[in-house]
This record gives sequence, C-alpha cells and structure tokens, in this order.
Amino acid sequence: MPRRGSDKPDKPSAYSKALGLLARREHSRRELKLKLRQKGYEGGEASDALDRLGQQHYQDDDRFAEVLVRSRIAQGYGPMRLRAELKSHGLADARIRAVLDAAEVDWNALAAAQLRRRYGGKSAPDAAEMARRAQFLLRRGFPAATVRSVTHADVDDAADDEA
Repeated sequence: MPRRGSDKPDKPSAYSKALGLLARREHSRRELKLKLRQKGYEGGEASDALDRLGQQHYQDDDRFAEVLVRSRIAQGYGPMRLRAELKSHGLADARIRAVLDAAEVDWNALAAAQLRRRYGGKSAPDAAEMARRAQFLLRRGFPAATVRSVTHADVDDAADDEA
C-alpha cells in the first residue's frame, strides 16, 4: 500500500522479508542476514528479526544443515564438499561433524555410484582415463582414500588437507 505523497510501496519489515525467504526453502542464519543486508535492512533490525525467527523455530541452522546434507548426498557430492559448503554457511566444525555422522552414508558406495552414473559400468581402459575418473571424484568432494579405493588410481592425500 503506497504512503501518502509517495509513489513507492511500504518496505516490508526485515522479519516479513526473512519469513518470505524461509517459505521458499531453508536458509542458514548467516545467509538470511546477508540477504537482508543486501535488501537494505540495518544490522540491528536484521538481527532482531533473525532472533525472533529462531525463537519461533522458523529458522534453525541444524535443520538447514540436515536438509542441505541430504540434498547434496542425493546429488552425489562427497563429505569434503559438504564440509566446505556447511562451513561457508557459518556452521561450527563440531556441528558439521555431527550432521555428517548422522547422515550415515557409505561414501565408497556413493563414489562408485557416481562413477557408474558418469562413465557407465566399464572399467578404465588406461591410466590416463583412471586419473580422469579419480579427478572427477576429487572435484565432487570425495577424500583421496575413497577415490583410491573406488578407482584404484594413485591419488595424493594432500588434496584432503586443503578442504
């Protein structure tokens, strides 16, 4: 509804804006705060809105993490990729470990399924193809030990230390 003497509609409250974002999908607290700032809401107003949403259980970082992990596992991503993504959303290392442990995923089976999906059931004809397949799994966030186990390629463990 327009204000008197103005052609611009009233700006919704930070709470209403954040609630609208949450109605579409789960968001982390950090992600919502960033989106509210980008829309021009002051830090205090945004923080108050996020506190209220948290108290009402509309925004919950634990629930967000669980949904994100389930979604990324279904897309075929490995634990290192998930850890990095959750960290970028501001989750603590202990919580990330707990969520990944609770997912109870056989990472070797998931990596093998990704290889089958991408390359079919055929084994790699040569070392170069084996290395390409190993790199594919490493880019998807699987640890070197898992990649070695699934592809039988010679993979450097240093890649695990970077994530």
